[in-house]
Amino acid sequence: MLSIYDTTIPPLQRALGNLAAILKKGEEFADARKVEHHVLLNSRLFVDMYPLTRQIQIATDMSKGAGARLAGVEIPKYEDNETSFADLQARIAKTITFLNSIKPEHLAGAESREVTITVRKVDLKFSGQDYLLKWVLPNVYFHVTTAYNILRHNGVELGKQDFLGSGNKD
Repeated sequence: MLSIYDTTIPPLQRALGNLAAILKKGEEFADARKVEHHVLLNSRLFVDMYPLTRQIQIATDMSKGAGARLAGVEIPKYEDNETSFADLQARIAKTITFLNSIKPEHLAGAESREVTITVRKVDLKFSGQDYLLKWVLPNVYFHVTTAYNILRHNGVELGKQDFLGSGNKD
């Protein structure tokens, strides 16, 4: 039987690690093609969608929020002021570091813990398990996928394996 830890922390670590690798390929593409970094960082798939930078901010926010809420600790606060590939890589890295600090015992009983989040002034209430499976993971994968698609749409050579990553989280 999978624990709430196993279904939370390793998948989030892996998604963020893969996001970092995808982002690195985006930076390398820009450098090789002499594309100004801000062009990719501010690219979006459609005018009413968030740009690449915001996709990464949301993926990391969802991940750190999940780890903190399920562990019953304070959510780390980030400024959302990243303007470079290096800034975004640092944000991903500090999120992974935070997730690394959460141990299985911190999530004991978290599947049944009540989690309330406020979205557009509406409180959404979940059990810990539903919060993870019906809110966090779909949102993280959506924003990582959208970041991948923004870069791919702009010509970065990415494939399915870049999204999936290696067989291990490391």
